[in-house]
This record gives sequence, structure tokens and C-alpha cells, in this order.
Amino acid sequence: MIKNIISLMAIFLFGSLSAHTIRGVVINEDHEPLSGVGVYNKNTGGYTYSNNSGGFVLPNVSVADEVYFYSLGFKNKEIIVSQDQLNTSLRVVLTESAVSLDQVVLVSKVNALSSFVNVDVKSDPVKSSQEILRKVPGLFIGQHAGGGKAEQIFLRGFDIDHGTDVAINVDGLPVNMVSHAHGQGYADMHFIIPETIDNIDFGKGPYYADKGNLNTAGYVGFTTKKALDNNLISMEVGQNNLLRGLSMLKLLESSNDNAYIASEYMISDGVFQSPQNFNRINVMGRYNHRNGEGNEINVTASHFQSKWDASGQVPQRAVDNGSIGRFGAIDDTEGGNTSRSNILVNHERLFDGHSKIATKVFLTKYDFELYSNFTFFQEDPVNGDQIRQKEDRTMIGAESVYDKTFHIDRNNSQFQFNTGLGFRYDDINEVELSHTLNRQTILGRLAFGNIDELNVYGFMNANYKVNNWTINPGVRIDYFKFDYENLLSPVYDNKSENKVLVSPKLNTVYKMSPSLQLFAKTGIGFHSNDTRVVVANKGEKILPLAIGADIGAIYKPMNRLVLNMALWNLYLQQEFVYVGDEAIVEPSGKSKRYGVDFGARYQITDWLYAYADVNYTYARSSEEPKGEDYIPLAPDLTSSGGLTFKGVKNFSGGINYRFIKDRPANEDNSIVAQGYFVSDVNLNYTLKNWSFGLIIDNVFDTKWKEAQFASSSRLQNEATPVEEIHFTPGSPFFARAKVSVRF
Repeated sequence: MIKNIISLMAIFLFGSLSAHTIRGVVINEDHEPLSGVGVYNKNTGGYTYSNNSGGFVLPNVSVADEVYFYSLGFKNKEIIVSQDQLNTSLRVVLTESAVSLDQVVLVSKVNALSSFVNVDVKSDPVKSSQEILRKVPGLFIGQHAGGGKAEQIFLRGFDIDHGTDVAINVDGLPVNMVSHAHGQGYADMHFIIPETIDNIDFGKGPYYADKGNLNTAGYVGFTTKKALDNNLISMEVGQNNLLRGLSMLKLLESSNDNAYIASEYMISDGVFQSPQNFNRINVMGRYNHRNGEGNEINVTASHFQSKWDASGQVPQRAVDNGSIGRFGAIDDTEGGNTSRSNILVNHERLFDGHSKIATKVFLTKYDFELYSNFTFFQEDPVNGDQIRQKEDRTMIGAESVYDKTFHIDRNNSQFQFNTGLGFRYDDINEVELSHTLNRQTILGRLAFGNIDELNVYGFMNANYKVNNWTINPGVRIDYFKFDYENLLSPVYDNKSENKVLVSPKLNTVYKMSPSLQLFAKTGIGFHSNDTRVVVANKGEKILPLAIGADIGAIYKPMNRLVLNMALWNLYLQQEFVYVGDEAIVEPSGKSKRYGVDFGARYQITDWLYAYADVNYTYARSSEEPKGEDYIPLAPDLTSSGGLTFKGVKNFSGGINYRFIKDRPANEDNSIVAQGYFVSDVNLNYTLKNWSFGLIIDNVFDTKWKEAQFASSSRLQNEATPVEEIHFTPGSPFFARAKVSVRF
């Protein structure tokens, strides 16, 4: 019934549904269907993608049109449409090839840049799942707690902490943890095995109706492999007793069914004077089934656990006076342990060549315990200020998205409509902040309670393409229910609040030519506040809005060169922030940010590839006097890039860099967080099915500070606290060797 109503509306608004169409199937040289292959009509700008069985339907095609078939890792194929091809089913065979920038075609998509950045991902493999975030242009990360804690994230003038303003998912499974014991939106990606990552999708700003909570500065989505091309066993050894083992093994392989299991084990003492005693284990299993009609189901199960010791952030004065070394510690009993188990089911059903429904269901069991000491002896001169943050969480959720495309015989028009419904429920038990001694004794509980948080949502997206214009309006509706039971109260104390929010979006793309597109994006997004903030403030200002706009261009003047630029601004409303390290609520005023993003990607030769991004941001508080309106740790100028090569007498490798300029560490810029320029290199040699590699982090042995905070602390021999930079030193020159075999 709904499908018929939508069809009638489209006919009424846009005209008849008749058009010349080509259809067929895309396969590889082994006659296996290829999904996600782009099919692009150069003459009209129309495009589609092959489905799970390799099938495609491309409307509004005329005789003599040039149609491209493209996918990373395959040679592009072009056909000139003939009269006969309008009436027959095509069988298109793509030939495997080394990844190259010319394999990506510029199409009128709202997030078209993601396709080009995937060339970076496949040309320059990352060393960890968290590090792949650095592939998002302008996004920086920093580790400051022994390697086991989620990294600190910076993007578009935000100190995002561990994920408050960027929504992250893998295969549709949410990574961020709302109302987390340590910080809102906490996004620990260490449960992802980096070698399983297939593609990255990202978008900056709050412009995407299918992305909800925490999507203010942007979102990042990862897709992992559905099947393995080869079995893989790998071993890494490095300085500081680093050892990492990896295996990825096929369990089932047929035309319709594939299954594999991937596992990772890693141990390291780290670069610090006190050994980190870090260890992590990851196991992931996946089953994929698809039939000849393009229907598909993926079942993924994974388990991750990690534990570590940490030296924490050290005060600059203690290093300057020689009381500790750069890699020393004031309190080396920091650290923690965490685990995460996931079950994820993704199902996609095709009704016909123009409509489908995709459904996901997930269940996550998560545990977290973290010991930190930020102020040393400021609060407790005898026992010290160590704290414990702990929680036990179960997260369940589901989402279904219906997608329908109408091919309209008017001005080469195409209308795509999708709508989705979903929910996420977090059951968080015994969320704790306690004052502890030596990770053994609880000296007092500062906060202790149970949280239940429910988010039910729906969204609608329309994508109307007519001639050179693509117009993408959307709207999202979110309902939240927050519930907190305070277990420190001597009597039963349970409070709850609820809220509804509507978030409109509007994006436009104009194709000036096949090589140049202009875009304008605008929308409203939000991030929820911690449940403890919500009930403490009786539901007031609990879903602060982020209102943003982007204008920019993507230019591909030649097949092997892509340039992109965007001007943007983002405004944030007043909000209240729960400081998980202190169990207090602090107001944070309105803020404004604007900036410019610039990027370039160049396939210099078949074997040499270069990329670079430069990002500038102006970030200020809106309600503070000039000179006292700086946003602490907000980066204003950053850049990253690299140069990679492959296939040179069996050698491959590259060098990359990341740069961040000095930035304010407090509101009046009287304390400055030092910038850095750090470079990493890797070199690999392949002999038949064996690969031998050398990876060097910080090849020039730069002294840099990975994480920095302007905070107050008191050492045991000091009479009063001191406010200054506290930092975690960045890794010095660090080398490791790697050997892998594929079979």
C-alpha cells in the first residue's frame, strides 16, 4: 500500500515513469558477481550501483551514451550504448587492477569525497583500527592512557574528547557509548581488527538525516569485509616488547555462502619507564549468504578484551625540574580493563530493480573499568586523588530502511526516496565514580547509579536529480527517554525525563561539468547530554542543537587528480556538560566555528600516489568577552598527507605526516598546547605469497606531546596547586618488523 502511494505521488509530481533503460550484471574474471560497482552515464550524470547479485538498472539512457563501470581494485570499463543494448541484459566483466585514483568517478552524491579518500585507505594501510580515523581529512586523534583507553578526537575546531561530537559506526553497529562512565559519546574502536576494514564513509557537519545522535562535527562509518580473498597469517615484533599476531581464515567459500574468522592478539610494554603491561585480544566471525536475486544476510559475532597500566598525564614542571623523566609518572598505578562482545545481523532484501529494504539488529555486552589520577594530591594530600570509573552495559537496537528509486521520463530526472525507523536502548548498571587507593581500596563513592536510556527515531530522505541539479531534503525525528536511579541515596531515588527533537536537512549538488561539482549543505544536528545531566537539570537544554552550513566544490580536472574545497560554519547552543572525572555538572555557553577545508589527491604514476589535506578553523565562545573566548584545545590549523608507492620490483611503502599548530589550552590563551609535526614510514617486500615489512613511527624522532591539558594539580611536596600543561608524551622513534603469508 505504501509503495503504491509513493509511486502515485511521484507520477503526479514528476511525470510518467517510462524511460530507456539498460540493465545487466557485473562480474569478475572468475564469473563471481560484484556488488557496489558504480554505473555512471557520462552524458546525463545519472548513476546507480550494482546490487548484491551484481545486478544493475540504469535509466534515462540513449543510444551513443557513454556508460562507465568502475570500482576500486578493478580497471574501468566503458561502453557506448547501442540500440541492441537497450533491449538486452548486459554481462559486464571487470578485470582486477591495482588501486588507482582514476578508478573513482565524480558523481553527484552528497558525500562524494568519501569515494576518493578510500583510495588513501587502500593505498596506505593503517596500523590500528583507531588510526584509520586519521584518514578522515582534518580529523586528529591522541592517546593518553596506556593504549587501552579510547583516543581523544579533534575535528573542525572541536576537542571532541572521546566522541561527543562525532558519530562512529562499523557495519551499522554504533561505536559511541552514551552516558558513559568516563565521557559522553565514548568511542573505543579497538574491538575492530584493522585488516578486516574494507571501506570508510564519512561526512562533516550535521547534514545527514540517517545519522542522528552525536553527528554535529560529522560522522564516520566503516564497512568490513564480507568475505576473504585469501587466508592471512601475520606476525609483528617491535621495540618495547611489542608482539602482535593476526590470522584471517576462511571457514566456508561458495558462490552463495562465505564465512571467515579473524583473530588478533597484541602485547606491549610501551615506551614509558613503568611498563604498560598492555594486552588485547580480538576475535571476529562472519557469515555471509546471498542468493541470485540479490538478497543478502550478514551475521557477525565478535569479542574484544583488553587490560593495561598507564603513566597518565604528567605536569610540565615535574619534567622541567628533573623530578621525573619525559616518560616517567607521578602515579603509575593508573590503567584499566575493558571488554566488548557484539552480535550484529544485517539483512537486505530486493523487491525489484528499484526498491529494497535493509534491516539491522544488534546486541552488545560491554564492561569498562578505568583508574586515573589527574590532580595527584590536590584533593587528598595523604592518599592521593586516584579515581575509578566503572560500568556494566547492555546495548540493543534495530533499524529498517526502505529505499525506492523512481526513473522519470522528464529532463533526465531521477527521484530516490528512503525512510527508516529504529531504536537504541542502553541499560547501564552500577555506573560508578569512586575515590580509590592503589587500584585496591575504595575510599569513597562520588557517584553510583543505574542508567536506562532509550532513543527511538525515524527519518526521511529524498534525492531528486534533474539535469545538472541534485536536491536532497531530509528530516529526522528523535525521541529520548532518560532514566537514572541514584544508588547513593538512602531511599529509593529514581528520576526520568523525555524529549522529542526534529532535525531538518537540505543539501544541493550542481554538476557544472563531468569534472566539476559544486555543493551546498545545511542542517540541524545535536548531541544528547549524559542522563545524569538531564535529570539534574530537569530536562532543560538536554539536546543542544548544532546548526551548520557548507559550500564547496570537488574538481577532477584529469582522471588522476582530484581537488576539493569547502567553506563552512557551525553554531552550537547552550548546553550543560557532565564532567565524568569529577561527577559535577558544568555549563558550557554558546559557540561558533567557521573554517575552510582543502584537499588534493594525485595519482602521479601507476605506482606512485600522493595526497594532502589542509584545514583551518576559527573557534570561539559566543558569550565571553574578546580575549577570553578561546575554546580550549580547539585546533585552528592542521594538515596531513602522504606519499605511497607500490609494485616497484616487489617493493611497496610510503611516508605520511600529520601537523597541528600551537593552540590555546585555556580560555584566555595564557597557556598554550604545543603543536607538532610527526612522520611515519613503512616499507614492504613481497615474494610470491610472503610479505616482509618494516614500520617506523616518528621516523625523525620528534619530541612531541600527543595529549595536552591545561589543568590544576598538586604534587606531594607542594603547598598549593599549580595550573599548567599536563601532557602525555608522543611516541619516540619506534620500529617494528612484520611478516605475513597469504594462501
